[in-house]
Amino acid sequence: MNGNIHSIETFGTVDGPGIRYVIFTQGCLLRCQFCHNADTWEIGTGKEMSVENIMQDITSYLPFIEASGGGITVSGGEPLLQLPFLIELFKACKQKDIHTAIDSSGGCYSTSQTFQDQLQEVIKYTDLVLLDLKHINRQKHIKLTGMANDHIIQFARFLSDHQVPVWIRHVLVPTVTDDDKDLHELGEFIGTLKNVKKVEILPYHKLGVYKWEALGLEYPLKHINPPSDEEVEKAYQILTKEVIFMK
Repeated sequence: MNGNIHSIETFGTVDGPGIRYVIFTQGCLLRCQFCHNADTWEIGTGKEMSVENIMQDITSYLPFIEASGGGITVSGGEPLLQLPFLIELFKACKQKDIHTAIDSSGGCYSTSQTFQDQLQEVIKYTDLVLLDLKHINRQKHIKLTGMANDHIIQFARFLSDHQVPVWIRHVLVPTVTDDDKDLHELGEFIGTLKNVKKVEILPYHKLGVYKWEALGLEYPLKHINPPSDEEVEKAYQILTKEVIFMK
């Protein structure tokens, strides 16, 4: 079983607990205005890698990963676009008792039977989902990502219903995703989920601008500066006000 892979980071420290072996898959349906991996958008490209290739590569890093309480994280792009590959990879990881995590926006979530069957299968081998919630307001979500958020909300509820532990992530972009009303509404929604282990505010940054320029794309948020520490803390307090964290 092969996957379309953009790149691999062997010493990730921000993509789940401990030291992570992070696989960035190729392909995404969202077009987030703040995306720092715009070069992962195109579907069907990237380097083809087999599950066997990846398991052979990760072996040499396992002592460091296991000592730190880490594991493997599949990010993107959008990893759920390659569910058959993800199933086989996580099955292989579980044979070696490796902690597994998916970093997803839920942007390709579908109620189709095929997708549901494959998703039900992959969560059997998934220890954690890092769920990126971009915006709670539907129209603002469309403007920000090019896509509505109805199915993303469905995905969050699916994970809650199936008790898949999640870290909720929200990128705080001044004037775009930091409106108090929107944050309160998002916090209320997060409060309805029964599987939240952690909430993270990711401060907006411009580290991916060079990729947009290299791709010949106009970066739409270049006039916006990162939020202050105080703004980040305020957003965190709002988002977590009604959350009962999963033990």
